[in-house]
Amino acid sequence: MEQAGTADKGPAGTWSGTALLTDHYELTMVRAALHSGVAHRRAVFEMFARHLPNGRRYGVVAGTGRLLDALAEFRFGETELAFLERAGIADQMTLDFLRSYRFGGNIWGYAEGDCYFPGSPILVVEGTFAESVILETLVLSIFNHDCAIASAASRMVNAAGGRPIIEMGSRRTHERAAVAAARAAYIAGFATTSNLQAGLDYGLPTSGTSAHAFTLLYDSEEQAFAAQTAALGEKTTLLVDTYDVATAVKRAVSVAGPSLGAVRIDSGDLPVVAREVRTLLDSLGATKTRIVLTGDLDEYSIAALAVVPVDGYGVGTSLVTGSGAPTAALVYKLVAREDPQRPGALMPVAKRSVGKPSKGGRKWAARQLDEAGAAHSELVAEQPDFGERARPLLRLLVSNGTSVGAEELGVARDRHQRVLAELPAYAMQLSRGYPAIPTIFEPDS
Repeated sequence: MEQAGTADKGPAGTWSGTALLTDHYELTMVRAALHSGVAHRRAVFEMFARHLPNGRRYGVVAGTGRLLDALAEFRFGETELAFLERAGIADQMTLDFLRSYRFGGNIWGYAEGDCYFPGSPILVVEGTFAESVILETLVLSIFNHDCAIASAASRMVNAAGGRPIIEMGSRRTHERAAVAAARAAYIAGFATTSNLQAGLDYGLPTSGTSAHAFTLLYDSEEQAFAAQTAALGEKTTLLVDTYDVATAVKRAVSVAGPSLGAVRIDSGDLPVVAREVRTLLDSLGATKTRIVLTGDLDEYSIAALAVVPVDGYGVGTSLVTGSGAPTAALVYKLVAREDPQRPGALMPVAKRSVGKPSKGGRKWAARQLDEAGAAHSELVAEQPDFGERARPLLRLLVSNGTSVGAEELGVARDRHQRVLAELPAYAMQLSRGYPAIPTIFEPDS
């Protein structure tokens, strides 16, 4: 493994652009390829998942918009170049290449909000070897995170059965990962986020209640409820499990009146407590006051609450950690390169290593549908000719270095619901199982 000397550190937590969000070995390859003369060979890279995590039945594509934004900032300025030279990572030839680096190729990809399966060519990058390989780390860091979050979020939304879910995981992950997680969760159907930066950056609806610290600040629970209601109105959500839940509910309705917006319960035996609170609220005339449950929920506990009279959920830790699958297990592999014997032609290349094989060749993909519009297989083929009852999956995202695939986040959110409706009912089961539809490769070699 190549190793650089100790480099001077810059200001903690600062960077300019996205170019150094990159593994050292990308530049090791670029440097060697430049010196050997193959750096500018045409190449095709493909991002795919060999398997779905935790025996899940589908994955959800998220991160495309973030990649397009990051690609626009993928530039090596003088600060980055000075660091690479000082650390011995780049020589003069490599520095000259990086100084003028602009990705000038094409990128095709599955649309955000669509689903993917093992072997799906989720992203296809066409360009020279050097300009394409250097994007590997950036591509994988974005998509492995965002697809994992969106895939978990989709399962939670399905388990909720139409009840809204608040994304509230900011305090359980890296501060920037929290923003990306909120975005991915919204694509998959979460109603709101607690993260204000996500609200600013992506226009997501935000919401928030209060913590136990707010109640403990006051001399009594009544004073805390009165202060929150006075500031935010009777439609606010009051946290009722700081002390005794039943007593708190009575105090909340007494202070805010029967038009109280909602109560939040964050602890205890949630199914039992929720039923008791619903009965108590109804007896107090607060029949329209909603009940929101939080507290280490995931898709399994949400599904278990399906018959409980609650109106919504808040999910934090499980969401931002992918509910046990914090990475989507995506890889970025060279699948075709310029054939030196046939100028202008590409030749397939593939790994043959045990346990980590890849399928060579530039590929296209479509979701095959039956007469009723239901998906029955994922077809991956060498040519984009799929017939009438097939939905092409790869769309052009970057053309000759120019982004052409940007879209509003709401489009991806709506798309996800349409795509889920295509899948068989089996796809929505939470138990461990096989992918909802098979991936068929043509030719199968």
